[in-house]
Amino acid sequence: MIKPMMNPQKSLKSLPTTHIFRPGDVFVLFGELFGRGYANGLVNEARNAGMDIIGITVGRRDEHNALRPLTDEELATAEAHLGGRIINVPLMAGFDLDAPAGTPTPTDMLGSMTLKNWADVNLDWSHIDTCRALGVQRFKDAVAEVMATLNTMIPDGRNVFFAHTMAGGIPKAKVFLAIANRIYKGSGERFMSSRKLLDSDLGKLILQNFDEVTANSFQHLIEGSSAIRERMEASGGQVRYSAYGYHGTEILIDGNYQWQTYTSYTQGYAKMRLERIAASAWDQGIKAVVYNCPEIRTNSSDIFVGVELPLIALLLALQKEDPNPWTQAQWQACADMLLEGCSLDDVLEKINAFNGSEVAKSFRDFAAWPMSNTAELADIMIGTSEAITKMHKDRKSLITDHLSSLVIEAVGPLMFNESSCPSGPVLWINHDIIAKQLNELHR
Repeated sequence: MIKPMMNPQKSLKSLPTTHIFRPGDVFVLFGELFGRGYANGLVNEARNAGMDIIGITVGRRDEHNALRPLTDEELATAEAHLGGRIINVPLMAGFDLDAPAGTPTPTDMLGSMTLKNWADVNLDWSHIDTCRALGVQRFKDAVAEVMATLNTMIPDGRNVFFAHTMAGGIPKAKVFLAIANRIYKGSGERFMSSRKLLDSDLGKLILQNFDEVTANSFQHLIEGSSAIRERMEASGGQVRYSAYGYHGTEILIDGNYQWQTYTSYTQGYAKMRLERIAASAWDQGIKAVVYNCPEIRTNSSDIFVGVELPLIALLLALQKEDPNPWTQAQWQACADMLLEGCSLDDVLEKINAFNGSEVAKSFRDFAAWPMSNTAELADIMIGTSEAITKMHKDRKSLITDHLSSLVIEAVGPLMFNESSCPSGPVLWINHDIIAKQLNELHR
């Protein structure tokens, strides 16, 4: 049973110094390694520690949408990218493409929705419940198969680090792409309220799928690996679990570190469930930690226009924590990305104006998170994002790209080292500790 969780914000304030992982220990990536993103930083740390790296795959869909393992060529490519072995059993979380034979999947049920009628369409929840149960059982069966194989690959007495990286769960329905463009990118006449989505049957389906992909998959990992965990602990090893959360970030605003967040982050409900799962595991003596990480730009986060704005304040944190030559080089690298006649001061002035607005202040309400968006917020947030983007020489080479890479570089060692002797089940990684870690890495 996952109990309700009191939600005091506990932030990582000092650089972790304990380090239990050594060559021959095992790092298990519970999620596939794609492109740019946070998982890369953690994999790099495991590689640097000399750990054996083992991954899984979410599998692929064939022409009939049936889930399949990787082909030999796909497997070789994925293993080369990971730098380790991959257990080729499809571990696709979520139930949007699951259904009893001959019946529609939840995604199929969305096919009749249009931009005009989607909010009024009622779904068959009895059938969706059947699909969900089928998808959950499929995933749990696959986890059991993966863990049985993994158990034969790990010798007694090793330390094992399970890194959960699964997130998302949006059904591939054409209508949602149009809705998302209005909720996350729309302003003025193109604005759409995220509350309208969440109050609809479509929104309720998406939230259920978010829970399965982002949160409940962590529960299945912890439960499914119990035999490995018990064997390691009985033979002198230790087992750790990490997961990536998001619950806002403290950044420098008016000279002080203050909590703020991107709105509307509809996945936030699943991220809070993820936190509760970690807390319940912790109460059972299992060292599982959700790290609430800062906003960065990734392939998946780029749909959220404005999510990148807090990143720019990292420049201020670097300066505050240690204004050394490396810090100055980061300022210069960012300044060099701007058009002639535009300066970092101009960019920071826009960020300060956004953070200082009454609209933005009204969303810095930790207890109310995740809040729904408003037209007023969309206007100022999307407008600020677009204005800053236009100040760059190249829209494909942005300050926030560079700063994202720095955050990933810092979060990797912070999560990896803190997990050796974690101080709690839910920890915030804010700009202050990011800056301290970067300065430590580049001394």
